Amino acid sequence: MLCTRLTNARFLTMDPDRPVAHELGIWRGRIAGLDEAVTSLPAREVIDLQGATVLPGFVDAHVHLAWTGFKETTLSIAGRTRIDDVLAVVDAAAAREGAAGSWLSLVGYDQRALGRHLTAAELDRVSHGRKVFLLHESGHGCVVNSAVLDLLPAGIPHDNGFLAEGAMGAARALRLPYSQRELAEAIGRAARTCLAEGVTACAEAGIGGTLFGHSPVELGAYQLAREEGLLPLRVQLMVSADRLNPVAAHAADGIPRALDLGLRTGFGDDRLSVGALKIYTDGGMMARTAALSTPYEGLDHAGQLQDDPQALADTIVDGHLAGWQLAVHAIGDRAADLALDALERAQRLRPRPAARHRVEHAGLIRPDQLPRFARLGVSAVVQPNFLRYFGDDYAAIMGRERAPWLYRGRGFLDHGIPLVGSSDRPVTDGSPLRAIQFMVERASASGQVIGPGEGITVDEALHAYTVAGAHACHWEDTLGSLTPGKRADLVVLGDDPRRVDTSRIGAIEVAATYVDGRATG
Repeated sequence: MLCTRLTNARFLTMDPDRPVAHELGIWRGRIAGLDEAVTSLPAREVIDLQGATVLPGFVDAHVHLAWTGFKETTLSIAGRTRIDDVLAVVDAAAAREGAAGSWLSLVGYDQRALGRHLTAAELDRVSHGRKVFLLHESGHGCVVNSAVLDLLPAGIPHDNGFLAEGAMGAARALRLPYSQRELAEAIGRAARTCLAEGVTACAEAGIGGTLFGHSPVELGAYQLAREEGLLPLRVQLMVSADRLNPVAAHAADGIPRALDLGLRTGFGDDRLSVGALKIYTDGGMMARTAALSTPYEGLDHAGQLQDDPQALADTIVDGHLAGWQLAVHAIGDRAADLALDALERAQRLRPRPAARHRVEHAGLIRPDQLPRFARLGVSAVVQPNFLRYFGDDYAAIMGRERAPWLYRGRGFLDHGIPLVGSSDRPVTDGSPLRAIQFMVERASASGQVIGPGEGITVDEALHAYTVAGAHACHWEDTLGSLTPGKRADLVVLGDDPRRVDTSRIGAIEVAATYVDGRATG
């Protein structure tokens, strides 16, 4: 007897052997069969989906759950366009919420909306003796007041209170990390947001590290969230590379650096597992720290790498030698050059053709870099909503020649490079449907079309958020398509993305989300 039979729906299976079905049976959390294989079988529950469209649950291959959860409950200055208005918010919060000497954190800081960066001196005037920390929307920088600057180790660079990349990490390190209880609750809040948008599985893009980690014991917080029923979707955890330590292992093991006990990609189960090793090579375009091969338009610099290039390359090679799948953060084309060079060296030293290494973001990829991606078998894990919401700004700072290379679609696919959809939530909107719409039409929120030649079909965009996402996370045997034997993770939509006008895809209702055959609520 089936546990559940879903009927009267259009199932877009993403399985080329059977692309469409109208009935689906579920038994013990897995897909038991489609159409005639299940129509006559008894079921404990029969659900009439009243003509809805059903897809495999979306896979978001790059998110920040804990950060998302904390952002939802932290005072934000987003949307304010005047320096005085931001300072007024800080003034009121600093006077109201804590004692002198305590920390005050706000999110939503973006110098682009203000026309320039805030300064430490300006924050000093409204801090009421507090330590003030304003996190940049990109996550790649912050602005702090003098009370924080005075505590930083000697030699930490800043620009009148603005701290970028590793310097920001030094400021964050001054504070006691979040508790596991706080982390677990934040993760739970973010997970519910993901489910509401049809995401049933995701990859957390960097735990435990200086830049985006929230605690040196962050993995334990995910275990706690799962134990207490706060983790209603599947999560794969990328480990920040700065957690690696030198190890005294046999030379034949070929492992120069590792996590304690040699833990690596693949440990865990279908609900919570260790995924790729996350290696940051550069910053972000919002903060103007993505590493480019030529300067930003209108600026006298080309961004920055996170560390000495040789040190970054050695970390990539060591991670590969230790058996990890690698997720290399590279937004600018100069960072992508470094990543590709290091991955090529790593594969020469120890060939691992099935490693499925990934470049996270791949924000600006030159035409000459595409064949190298293909030759190395590297996936491009892109965030289409970056251009949907920030595309006008990104196109301006890249200029006419480079703008068409931003967050490519067609260029990757035409070279046989796996194209994987993701959000980088909470940096921007996490909706897969709105991202899919952008991948097809390449139009920013203002209507500007950016790199129209990089547009792809609806089917190809859906593939990026289902089949390709599952493959990038080594989940292809259990997720990504509505195939008998796979997990019954489904998203029920109010309309068919392939049949509506492209401009309406992002507004399609997510009517229900199923994980292991059970509707989540």
